[in-house]
Parts: sequence; structure tokens; C-alpha cells
Amino acid sequence: MAGTRKLGRPTDQRRAMLRNLTTSLLKHGKIETTVTRAKETRCLAEKMITLGKRGDLHARRQALAFVTEEDVVKELFDNIAPKYAERNGGYTRMIKMGPRRGDASEMVILELV
Repeated sequence: MAGTRKLGRPTDQRRAMLRNLTTSLLKHGKIETTVTRAKETRCLAEKMITLGKRGDLHARRQALAFVTEEDVVKELFDNIAPKYAERNGGYTRMIKMGPRRGDASEMVILELV
């Protein structure tokens, strides 16, 4: 799994949250979240795109084991990964938005390049 950030959650909740964030990023193309969550999600999303670039059956099954929706994996392997065929990493971009109103957490937009 990605990095060593605990994000203030037990392991199972943290893993589920990162899986959902990664699935949402691949499904919608961009998400709005906090900086630390975005940094962890970025690592995982780039690993999924790298699996999509490999394109074999084993890579597809590894992606299905992590991403929570089958149609998102199909989209990843058919449309998203071929766009990055000539690119060696750096598939995401973080745009800072400023602090959140409620608790002043630094917010970012994480999007696919």
C-alpha cells in the first residue's frame, strides 16, 4: 500500500477511504479533498494507471482487487491508460484551493492531467 501516513484512522477505515478516493478520481477525473489525503491518493492512482498501461490479465485482476467498481476498471484499461502510453509517471495534478471554512484544513483539487 502507499506511504506511511495514518490520516487519523484505523487501518481498515484508512484503506477503504483511499480505495474510494482512488475510484472516484478515476471515475470523475478530479476530486476535492485535503492535502494529505490527496498525496496518498495520488500514489495509488498512479499505480492503477501503471497497471492499466501494462494491460495484461494479471494487471486487470490486481486493479479489480483494489478499485471498487468494475466499470471504472474497464474505463481505466480502455480509455485512461492509453492516453498516458508515452508518459512515464506524473499522471495527476494538485491545485491548492485554500483553507476549508469549518476547520481550516488546506484543500486541493486532485485531477488527472
